[in-house]
Amino acid sequence: MKIATFNINGIKARINALPDWLDEAQPDVALLQEIKSVDEAFPREIFEERGYQVETHGQKSFNGVAILSKLPLEDITRGLPGDDSDEQARWIEATVMGDVPVRVCGLYLPNGNPCPGPKYDYKLAWMERLHARAQELLAMEEPFLMAGDYNIIPQDEDARRPEAWQEDALARPESRAAFRRLMNLGFTEAFRARVHGAGHYSFWDYQAGAWNRDDGIRIDHFLLSPQCADLLRDCQIDKEIRGREKPSDHVPVWVELAA
Repeated sequence: MKIATFNINGIKARINALPDWLDEAQPDVALLQEIKSVDEAFPREIFEERGYQVETHGQKSFNGVAILSKLPLEDITRGLPGDDSDEQARWIEATVMGDVPVRVCGLYLPNGNPCPGPKYDYKLAWMERLHARAQELLAMEEPFLMAGDYNIIPQDEDARRPEAWQEDALARPESRAAFRRLMNLGFTEAFRARVHGAGHYSFWDYQAGAWNRDDGIRIDHFLLSPQCADLLRDCQIDKEIRGREKPSDHVPVWVELAA
C-alpha cells in the first residue's frame, strides 16, 4: 500500500499538477493539506474518475484537508478532538481497508508565526490535543499513522540554514520539544527510519530563489505506530515535483507499507 502526503497549497492552483502527479506516482492513498476549498466546491469528479474515493474537511480560502483513496474507507471522522470551539479544518481520519487495515490521520499542523503570540499559543495547544489523540489511538494497538504538514523542523539537519530558523515557530525549542514528546510515545518517523543525514527537504519558499539554491526545510512527516512501523518498506520524498510547472511550495512524501 502506497500512501502519500502532499500540501498542495490550494486545489485551484494545483488543478492540473495534482492529477498529473497522481497519474504518475499512483498512490493508493493521498493525504492532502491546504486544499483551501469548502467541501462542496472541491472538484471531486477529477479524482473519482481516476478511481479515488474523496473525503474532505474543507474551509473557505484557508486550511482544509482531504483523503483520496483507491481502497475502501471506513469510519471517517473530521476535526481533531479536544476543542469544540476550534473551527479550523486541519484534521481528518479514516481506516483504509487494505490487506491489513490501516488507520490514517491526515493533518495540517498550525504554523504558529508570529511568535510569541496567540498563533503560537494555538500551535502548542493543538499539539497537546494531537498528543492526546495519539495516546487514544496507540491504546488500540492497531496499525495507524499520522501524516501531513507538521510545520515542525525536527532537527537542525532538516534545514539548509538552521540558523535562519532559530526564532521561527517551526524550530523554536518549545515546538521541537512538543514533537519529541509525541515521538516518545513510541512512534517511528518513517523517513528517518530509511534515510539519514542532511540535505533532504520537503518545502522551499517561493521567495528569494530558495528552490534554485536548495534552501529548503523538511516539515512533512509520517509518524507510524509500532504496528504500522512493522509494515514499513520504504519512505521517500518526490523532490522533482517542485521543479515542474505551477508547483506547490511543498513536495509529496510517501511511504510503502506491506498492507
